Amino acid sequence: MTKLFIEDLDIKGKKVLLRADFNVPLDGDGNISDSTRIEATLPSIQYVLDQGGSLILMSHLGRPHGEPHPELSLAPVATFLSAVLNRPVKLGVNSVGERVREQVEALQPGDVLLLENLRFHRAEEHPEEDPHFAKELASFGDSYIDDAFGCAHRKHSSIYTITQYFPGRAAAGYLLEKEIRFLGETLTHPKRPFFAIMGGAKISTKIGVLKALLQKVDKLLIGGGMAYTFLKAQGLPIGDSLVEEDLAPLAEELLKNHSSQIVLPLDFLTATACSEEAPSKLVTQNQGIPAGYQGLDIGPQTVELFKKTLIEAQTILWNGPLGVYEFDRFAQGTLSIAKFLATLKATTVIGGGDLIAAVHRAGVADKITHISTGGGATLEYLEYGTLPGIEALSEKIHVQ
Repeated sequence: MTKLFIEDLDIKGKKVLLRADFNVPLDGDGNISDSTRIEATLPSIQYVLDQGGSLILMSHLGRPHGEPHPELSLAPVATFLSAVLNRPVKLGVNSVGERVREQVEALQPGDVLLLENLRFHRAEEHPEEDPHFAKELASFGDSYIDDAFGCAHRKHSSIYTITQYFPGRAAAGYLLEKEIRFLGETLTHPKRPFFAIMGGAKISTKIGVLKALLQKVDKLLIGGGMAYTFLKAQGLPIGDSLVEEDLAPLAEELLKNHSSQIVLPLDFLTATACSEEAPSKLVTQNQGIPAGYQGLDIGPQTVELFKKTLIEAQTILWNGPLGVYEFDRFAQGTLSIAKFLATLKATTVIGGGDLIAAVHRAGVADKITHISTGGGATLEYLEYGTLPGIEALSEKIHVQ
């Protein structure tokens, strides 16, 4: 990698700002239900501490839209980190401000401070409205490390704007470097056949990557909510299922130009509402989904079709669940395919927070070749070959 790396930095006795992705799922009691993203950044955290630096961690959690929300505090993350690092991790009283500066100035080598949720400030997601936010964050550290691959596709204050204040001192952490290396090597020159599975709710957020994938993959298997727009484009009844009417022409065009590559579901588990109790029925593609019902998972025929297709693969990329997996009755398609992938010898790459949780739920996370901490970032990296957060980092030739 041509970008500055964590091991290129002079850390001893210095204050180091590290942007992590601690956007982890919380249960109803505010406890962390999946710590994968935190654990993925531990090597970078431990390296800074081992090198005698003091560490200022930054992250967001959820979507507070620029306002403080106590239920989205990073306090559970600070508690978790304190336990795994076996040292106190202080929580910042805020992300910026004089009281935070006092906390930063009090840090000694080996100390860790986690700033409060960056997105409690609107300027994190809208740096153009308040450039001072990034400047103040930058003033806390002597060098900057980005280890938040899952956010590297965002031009946010703590990821993109902040790097201008660290000429020759903005580096990639171990996780970011690992993601870039693995995704670059595996997906740029994949062993073939190369198949992709695309789930999730909408086509609109994945138009670019769908087009890019169809130029690269041998087969594209489509599930989740986006499947219904493709079925609508074929003139099939989809009842009350999620659909993007304005994108039906695009779906029709993709089907026409890539008919031999695209694999659509054959059957669906439908229900009158997205709940465990709502009346449900299994319907085939030929029958269509009746009015009053919505498709909420792929059915058993589709699971078998997907398995039969995937068994030939040498490389498989999967992004997005195939049903509303948060409900047990609509999770079976996603869980079945996850368990099947675990039996294959193919290189398997899974991306996205929802899917990471589903794979852990299926009990097969250790059987997947690479679990990417990025969802949208993984897809954009595949589409463009780089990301704004990566481009913003210092080049190795500028090491000071």
